[in-house]
Amino acid sequence: MEKLALHSCCFIGHRRIAKTAKLTNDLRRIIEDFILNKSVNTFFFGSRSEFDKLCYEIVSDLKLSYPTIRRIYVRAEYPLIDNDYKSYLLQYYEETYFPQKIEKAGKAVYIERNYEMIDRCAYCIIYYDENYLPSITGSTKRRSGGKKLQSGTQLAYNYARQKKLYLHNVFNYKL
Repeated sequence: MEKLALHSCCFIGHRRIAKTAKLTNDLRRIIEDFILNKSVNTFFFGSRSEFDKLCYEIVSDLKLSYPTIRRIYVRAEYPLIDNDYKSYLLQYYEETYFPQKIEKAGKAVYIERNYEMIDRCAYCIIYYDENYLPSITGSTKRRSGGKKLQSGTQLAYNYARQKKLYLHNVFNYKL
């Protein structure tokens, strides 16, 4: 897959969001602005979050007005898929792929997948609450050694800033 940065946007956000009509309407306005004024024509999606689902719904609706836009699903699971599953995914996306570099990422697979999307894009719409703390299980507490844990969204936010990606945080749009 070639680097699509100039005309590409990814979506990253917390697993749970405060979905409101205002957030939905503002996201739609922002995404449409990216299409019309930044020539964004390719959108990268992960999975596992309410934010991904909301953005997918908006982009899919906008695809009715802008049929040339592409939706790409970046898988963090199933490096190899059969034709039936691929056909199923291609009912909803124009393309899907599993990045080879994340194959041995283990528990960090979703973080590495987010980094992959950031590396492929010039724009990132993110739902990032700096006060959000991931839930901590007993095994996570033992592994963290008392260090403050970062959410996957926080790690992606920091990585995107480091890469100088255009970040648009919509967390405060929810009100």
